[in-house]
Amino acid sequence: MTGATTPKGERRRAALVEAAAKLLVEGGFDAVRHRAVAERAGLPLASTTYYFDSLEDLVTAAVEHHSNAELATGRRRLEELATRNRGVQATVDLVLEMLLGPESGDPEADAEAVLLRYERLVATGRRPYLRPLMRTLSAQLDELLTEIFARSGTPVAGAELKRLIALIDGAVVNALIEIDPEPRAAAARMLQAALEPAASAS
Repeated sequence: MTGATTPKGERRRAALVEAAAKLLVEGGFDAVRHRAVAERAGLPLASTTYYFDSLEDLVTAAVEHHSNAELATGRRRLEELATRNRGVQATVDLVLEMLLGPESGDPEADAEAVLLRYERLVATGRRPYLRPLMRTLSAQLDELLTEIFARSGTPVAGAELKRLIALIDGAVVNALIEIDPEPRAAAARMLQAALEPAASAS
């Protein structure tokens, strides 16, 4: 870490990471540029190269920040799920929130957000420098999803979890190809159909 050895430096670095994370979500990797990040953070252009060794370093920090924030939100929502509604619909909603992001209430905006998310995921595979971080984040997400299913009364093993994620991914990608205005709804139907037999048997 370059430069962030004082409280002021830590705050500036954190502001840059948060700005980069927002740009990443809004426009993908191409949106994360030194000038754009500095402007979004309200800091001088030189601050990005002062606090980060490279653009790759900044992008990595942004991906980690955004993913950790989503995981933290998921853990909080899991506690609510454990003490309130544990039905199939509540489970579907939380799983999709973790895999597709939160709903905004605007179907058109949600569909665009899902498209951007999948574009970002595909683009991540073209960036070898992100692979170690993505392996760590993927393992943490799988752990959280496993706990969500377990506390919902529909525990799944590792292979079954991968199958359910593949079902969701397939439903979303197919909906995007068909220009379905509600890819989240397509994924919800697929996941609900997969979970209902297990829920009925428990």
